[in-house]
Amino acid sequence: MRSALLARIEHCFPYFHGSRRRLQASTTIQVTELPPQVRKSRVTRPRILAFSVDPAVEEHGPHLPLATDRIQSYAVLARLAEECADLALAPPLDYGHLTWGLPRGMSIDVTPELLVRYVAGYARALANRYQPDAFYVVDVHGSPVHRREIQDGLAAAGIGRWSFRWLHEPLVEFAAERGDQHAGAVETAVMEAIEPALLDARWWPTRMADLAAGEMSFELALELQADLPRFIDYAESHSWNGIVGRIENYPTLDGPALLQRMVDLARQDVHDLLARHPGRNPRQTSLKVPELGAEDDD
Repeated sequence: MRSALLARIEHCFPYFHGSRRRLQASTTIQVTELPPQVRKSRVTRPRILAFSVDPAVEEHGPHLPLATDRIQSYAVLARLAEECADLALAPPLDYGHLTWGLPRGMSIDVTPELLVRYVAGYARALANRYQPDAFYVVDVHGSPVHRREIQDGLAAAGIGRWSFRWLHEPLVEFAAERGDQHAGAVETAVMEAIEPALLDARWWPTRMADLAAGEMSFELALELQADLPRFIDYAESHSWNGIVGRIENYPTLDGPALLQRMVDLARQDVHDLLARHPGRNPRQTSLKVPELGAEDDD
């Protein structure tokens, strides 16, 4: 698994293998691996252990960070962890299956087959280490293939009870139905609601018109994604800035309300998980479960 992931990083980053930008790039990539650390304090077995499977390295236009999807997922999960003592947060998985970020570069894709193994192995390790009653797994990225492979990986892990949710599901009427899927108005509004400083002040909000001028339509992205070499050629020969959507829809959106929709949906999922699987003595469920830090990742 380690070798396969490192091979994909080398193949995709900083620009996709074989692309003109890759041939012209002088960047040297060095992967630094930290030594494993063992937490000395005992971690309480949580009733629900939650994590996300979002690409942490995916181009999101000039104004949003590479980890835009993961930031949204953990903003929601962190809110729920504050409310619910029965929910603990595990570190996220770093990579997923993606297409739209690859033509612009600064994106790392793992193949669908590798993603299934990646999710299954990680979930199995978490189950062995923390023995939760159930898992709650989310993503914002939203690619249909990505979502399917996450669920296939969870099923293959043999971890017992789990629930999966695409957190942008309640935002479809503002996103997909308006052709605003990636790094456009919806994601900009949600990220701004999470933390305005996450948006690049060199671009936002004063250069919204410039961002709109470089965006790609949802329809064209769907047409190009079936032929990655053609998609890359388009990106290298046009002024596309990585946005697939309509940044100009931003004034019509309420970012905090969109974020609240995501939180409300996830909250109901957690409530349903707890109701279906009562687990231990109810008198014990009010105990605060500590958040699991990155050093707990087996």
